[in-house]
Amino acid sequence: MKSMMLFQILDATQANPESACRGFDFVIRIIKNGLFPILQIGIPIILIVLGTLDLGKAVISSDDKAVKEAQSKLIKRCIYAILVFFIVTLINLLFTMVGNIAGDSAPGLEDWSNCWNSID
Repeated sequence: MKSMMLFQILDATQANPESACRGFDFVIRIIKNGLFPILQIGIPIILIVLGTLDLGKAVISSDDKAVKEAQSKLIKRCIYAILVFFIVTLINLLFTMVGNIAGDSAPGLEDWSNCWNSID
């Protein structure tokens, strides 16, 4: 399914200068549909797996101090994973808010918001 989405992204190489993105459709599509899902899903999974492996090593070694350190690392990594997961949502919210706040006073920002929201 991911490979099909990647091919759909790559098939959309035709830049449309009439769109709100002014020819940056392909770059925005790569960021929104390629880079952000990897960041949003891949990095949290890696962080949690690494924390679990550290905790498993500490449990196998039977060292109480190492287990406590690994538990604290796992908790920190889980918190970081949650933060990384919500970065994409925060960026989308930020771009939408900037476009709405700018309104007619800054047409370039409104165009950027329209560009960001129109790319799927």
